[in-house]
Amino acid sequence: MKKILIINPFGIGDVLFTTPLIKAIKDSQPDTIIGYWCNERVQDVLRNNRKIGKVFALSRGDIKKACDSSRLKGISKGLDLYRSIKKERFDISFDFSLDYRYSFVSMMAGIKKRIGFNYKNRGLFLTDKIALYGYTHKHVVEYYLDLLQFIGITPKTRNLELDIPDIDKLKSTSALAGYGIQDKDLIIAMAPGGGASWGKEAKIKHWPAIKFGQLANKISKDFSAKILILGDESERPIVDIIIKTVQCPIINLVGRTTLRELISIINKAEILIANDGGPLHIAAALGKKTDSIFGPVDPQIYGPYPPDEMHIVLRKNLEC
Repeated sequence: MKKILIINPFGIGDVLFTTPLIKAIKDSQPDTIIGYWCNERVQDVLRNNRKIGKVFALSRGDIKKACDSSRLKGISKGLDLYRSIKKERFDISFDFSLDYRYSFVSMMAGIKKRIGFNYKNRGLFLTDKIALYGYTHKHVVEYYLDLLQFIGITPKTRNLELDIPDIDKLKSTSALAGYGIQDKDLIIAMAPGGGASWGKEAKIKHWPAIKFGQLANKISKDFSAKILILGDESERPIVDIIIKTVQCPIINLVGRTTLRELISIINKAEILIANDGGPLHIAAALGKKTDSIFGPVDPQIYGPYPPDEMHIVLRKNLEC
């Protein structure tokens, strides 16, 4: 029985892009125990994945943030993380961080086989690696699955996976009923933000907010749909513009949901209309229809996966 640690400190989409690899491992070797090292913000994407035994939620960025308020606290959290990983005695790590510091920690924690990408010569502490000069010509999921060659596994399926507990499904039904939405209603969700991972630069991925408002008016008129606006608190200014644009009723849930609640609410929608960002990949992982707008990011590499007629992608070519 092997113990494998998956390392991915990035955003929601990147974490979901690793789920086909996890499924391939468990399908081939069901007794394998899998741990996952992610950042604090995305941990609820993984907590209910029954293929993952333990989640270690603390990235280098999280430690830095903790150090900004208290250097002692940040160092203490980092040491606790290291001890927790070392205690598990993992045999293998799949490192998607593209950062030598994560593979160094893996080595110090006693992980003998460390698999990953040698990006910009950052693979110094990896034992098995593929040279990477950037993600080009194929989807990130395909790059991730390429690493399975080092343990002799060929994936049978390539779909993203995201589990929702029954209790979360019941809560979302109840929450939407409070807004007058029933299961028989046509629910259209919109995520007009750009994802937290890009920070202030996310605005370059945004379809104009006024366009989302105009689209909401048309959808409401043509289909009598119930329209949900989703996002985190930082995206409230975008929604303020939408609210000024619409003449139809909308349900504004921006800043009012946890990540777990967001996932279960997207699951209730017929379709998600979104910019490139985490909510889009949540919808794809849940098997929902999506209509997404891309700008500087290539949807062939970072778009909804796997490509399917359920996913309509519109793109304006912009320099990244």
